[in-house]
Amino acid sequence: MRLADSHCHLNYKGVFEQQPEVLARARDAGVVAMLNISTRENEWDAVIGTAEREPDVWATIGIHPNEADSYPDVDTERLVARAAHPRVVGIGETGLDYYYEHSDRARQQASFRSHLAACRQTGLPVVVHTRDAEDDTAAILKEELGKGSFPGVIHCFTGTAEFARQALDLGFYISISGIVTFKNARDLQETARWLPRERLLVETDAPFLAPVPHRGRPGEPAYVADTCRFLAELRGEDVEGLVDATRANFHALFAKTIA
Repeated sequence: MRLADSHCHLNYKGVFEQQPEVLARARDAGVVAMLNISTRENEWDAVIGTAEREPDVWATIGIHPNEADSYPDVDTERLVARAAHPRVVGIGETGLDYYYEHSDRARQQASFRSHLAACRQTGLPVVVHTRDAEDDTAAILKEELGKGSFPGVIHCFTGTAEFARQALDLGFYISISGIVTFKNARDLQETARWLPRERLLVETDAPFLAPVPHRGRPGEPAYVADTCRFLAELRGEDVEGLVDATRANFHALFAKTIA
């Protein structure tokens, strides 16, 4: 298998302490591409540094919605400047999180729009986090796309079938994490069955959300193989075919990885 983990945090506690070993296990499992996601400005250098050292790792730059209050000065100009780095292939993760509400909603929305404007300027895809905020997320994406197109992905999708359809209508990809393997994820499993193969990505969100049979452990990119196997069985597809499709989709969306 030649897998792509479209969303992981290689510089987070739980992975960073053993990053060389984690990367070795990923490669042994057939992972050939990993996207190292940033969530705070103070980690951008480290996230990019990992991508500079590792030829199969790329980086994003962005501010997680839960961190929006802490980084009010991260605007479109600053994002565009850092996105020029050759190993930065996307912008985010950004979006809206009304579940934890660690940041003011208006501040989250302003930060989200700044990231989307940076995507318009750079042509890079946006990595969207949304939790308990589907209506506002869809509305902002639709409004900002009206100002000029940009690609993107809804990462770690756990939303409604209706939100999945809205995202697809906007031209977005949808990324499925290890949550799909959980016994209580029946609604997500039903959605994952019908998602168009050409818009599907897989991810670990490591060190979070380790799939069955690794629950209770820190997640790591190697586990994307387990998620892909489960997803293929769920959809009644050949595993190798789905692996190849999701890897091709990863490179199609994050086109700078093959530039």
